[in-house]
Amino acid sequence: MNSPDETQVRGACPHDCPDTCALVTTVRDGVATRVQGNPDHPLTGGVLCAKVSRYTERTYHPDRLLYPQKRVGPKGAGQFQRVSWDEALTDIAARLQAIAARDPEAVLPYSYAGTMGLVQGDGMAARFFNRLGASRLDQTICASAGTAGLMNTLGGKVGMKVQFFAEAKLILIWGSNSIGSNLHFWRIAQEAKRQGARLVCIDPRRTETADKCHEHIALRPGTDAALALALMHELIQHDWLDHDYIAQHTLGWAELRERALQWPPERAAEVCGVPVEQIQRLARDYGTTQPAAIRLNYGMQRVHGGGNAVRAVACLPALVGAWRHRGGGLLLSSSGQFPVQRQVLQRPDLLGERRPRLINMSTIGDDLLRPASPDFGPAIEALVVYNSNPVAVAPESAKVVAGFQREDLFTVVLEHFQTDTADHADYLLPATTQLEHWDVHLAYGHTDVLLNRPAIAPVGEALPNSEIFRRLAQKMGFDDACLAEDDQTLCRQAFGEQVNFDTLLAQGFASLPLPDAPFAHGGFPTPSGRCEFLNPQLVAQGLDGLPQHLPNRELPDPHGPWPLAMISPPARNFLNSTFVNVNSLSKLETEPLLEIHPDDAAARQIRHGDVVRVFNARGEYHCKADVSERARPGVVVGLGLWWRKMGLNGTNVNQLTGQALTDMGRGPTFYDCAVQVSALA
Repeated sequence: MNSPDETQVRGACPHDCPDTCALVTTVRDGVATRVQGNPDHPLTGGVLCAKVSRYTERTYHPDRLLYPQKRVGPKGAGQFQRVSWDEALTDIAARLQAIAARDPEAVLPYSYAGTMGLVQGDGMAARFFNRLGASRLDQTICASAGTAGLMNTLGGKVGMKVQFFAEAKLILIWGSNSIGSNLHFWRIAQEAKRQGARLVCIDPRRTETADKCHEHIALRPGTDAALALALMHELIQHDWLDHDYIAQHTLGWAELRERALQWPPERAAEVCGVPVEQIQRLARDYGTTQPAAIRLNYGMQRVHGGGNAVRAVACLPALVGAWRHRGGGLLLSSSGQFPVQRQVLQRPDLLGERRPRLINMSTIGDDLLRPASPDFGPAIEALVVYNSNPVAVAPESAKVVAGFQREDLFTVVLEHFQTDTADHADYLLPATTQLEHWDVHLAYGHTDVLLNRPAIAPVGEALPNSEIFRRLAQKMGFDDACLAEDDQTLCRQAFGEQVNFDTLLAQGFASLPLPDAPFAHGGFPTPSGRCEFLNPQLVAQGLDGLPQHLPNRELPDPHGPWPLAMISPPARNFLNSTFVNVNSLSKLETEPLLEIHPDDAAARQIRHGDVVRVFNARGEYHCKADVSERARPGVVVGLGLWWRKMGLNGTNVNQLTGQALTDMGRGPTFYDCAVQVSALA
C-alpha cells in the first residue's frame, strides 16, 4: 500500500525486446524509488526482467551524463568540458549549416533501438533530418534479413498472438534464448508445458532455455534452412500435410515440394551436425501434433543465408495447417500489425523533391572511410548519433573506430552515459531516460500499444531527444510548424484515430482488435493473399523464388587458419550494449567470456578461467575462457556485448565480426564468423 506522498506513474519499457512491458514507477518526493511491471497489463503480469527491474539504478547512476559537453582532448580520448545548451546547439547548428551548404547528404544520422519509442526514436529526429535533406540511414543492424524473409513469405511482420502459445501442444523455440530475451513468452510456454506441451529448443548454444526444454537440437550456425527443408522432406514422405490448406492458401507448392525432396534427413544431418534420428523425430512430432507453434527469433538470421532461413521456417505452418488453430502458426515479429502513421510522425514530405542516398548502418566502418565518388556521393562529414552505440555494436569495429577517429568528422552524440561512441564525440548531449519523457510504443512480441508518461523531472540538464532536435531546428532557422510540436502531440499522431488515446491515458495500454487465428482461412498480406512458398517478386528480380539453404560465407576449416565458428549472442543480463555499466548487472556477468567446448579447449591446452586470444584476419579480442558444454564442438560463443573500454585489450567481440551482408534485407552477418582461439602466455 502506498503512503500518501507516493505516486505511481504508468509507463512502458523502451528496450529492444519483444515483450514491451507495461511499467509502474513509484515516485516519492520527486524521486523514482521503484520500477515494477504493471499487474493490470495481462502480458506483463506484474513481472519484469532483472535488467529493467533495476531501472532506477540506471537513471540515477553516478556516471549519468547531466550537462552538455564539448571535446577538449584528442578524438577518442573521452576528454570533455561542460558548456551551456545554448553554446552547444549554436555551434552544432553552425557546423551542420556549413556542411549542408556544400551538400546536406554529407550529414548522416545514426540511430537504432536504444529506445523503441516512436517519439523519442525517429519522430522529431526524422522530421529534422528530412528538413535538412541529410543522408538516410538503412536501419539493418538487428532484424532486416528476418523481416525480408517474412515479407517474402507471409507478406509482413505478422504472426500468431503470443498468448495463444499457451494452447499449443508442441512449441519449437527456434533461434531464441527466451529466458534471457523474451521472458514473458517463456512464462506462456511454461503454461503450455504444464498442460502437456512438448518444448524443443533449436539453437547452436545450449542456452538457459535449452536446459528447460524437453529436447535441444544443437545445429551448426547458419544451417537452419537445411533443417527446415529436411522437415519438409519428411512431412511429404509421410504425408503429414494439410492438403486442403496447401491448395487453398499457398502459392508454389509443386516447386517447394520438388526442392524439399532434395533434402533427406541424412543430407541435413551432415550439414547441421546433428543426428539423423533427431531430425526424423522432430518432423514426426511437428507433422502429427496439433496445434504446433514456432517461436522464431532473430539470432538465426544473422548469417549469409538468414533471410532464406526465415523463409524456410515460415513455410512450415502452412504445410501442416497449423494456422487453422489460434494456438498454432508462427511468431517472429508482430510489429507489422500496428497501424503506425509513420508519414504523419516522420514527415517525409519535408524532403520535397530531394531523394537522399541510403547508407547501411551495418557497413558504417567502411562508409566512414570512403572518399567522395560519383557512386557513393559526398564523404560523410558529420555524424549525429542517438539511441545507438556504433563503436561497440557495429561489425568490424577496428574500421568503425578508425572512421570515428577522423579529425575532419564532426560528431554529435546524444547519450545517457559516456559510451565507447561518446568518447569520440565533438559534442556530447545528455538525453533523458524513459522515466523522464513522454513516448508511445508498439511491440514486436505482442499486439498492445503502450503509452509512457514521464514519472520524474529530467535529471540534471538532460533533455528528451525530441526536444534536442526541436531546439536544434530552431537554431538552424527551420520554421516549419511541425518542428515545434510537443511530445504529447506526437504521441497522439503516432496512431491517430486507429488507437483510442483516452484509453492509453487511462490505463497505459490498448489492445489492437485482431482475430485470434489471423490466417485460419488464409488472407495473408501478400500480393496473392496466400503464403508464398514461391515468391513472384523474387523471381521477377532474377532471384530464386523458393527458400534455399545458403552456407555461411565463413565456414570454419578444421585444417585452416580459422577452424572455429563463433556466435556472439547477448549475455543474459545485458541488452546489446545497454546495462553493461549498471553495477549490479555487470557483477552478475562478471567479465567478458568466451564459451568453448571441453574438446576444443583441450586441443588448445586452454583451461577454464584462462585468458584467451580470439582472433581472425580482422583483429583480436582477449577475454576469459569458460570451458563449458554450452558451446557445441567446433563453435565458440562470445557473450556480448561489453563496451570496448571494458575489454581486456580495449576491444570487444565485434573486433572479429565482418561487414558482409545477408542474402536479403541487407543485414549484418554477426554469427557468420570464423576464428581461432589460443591461450595467452
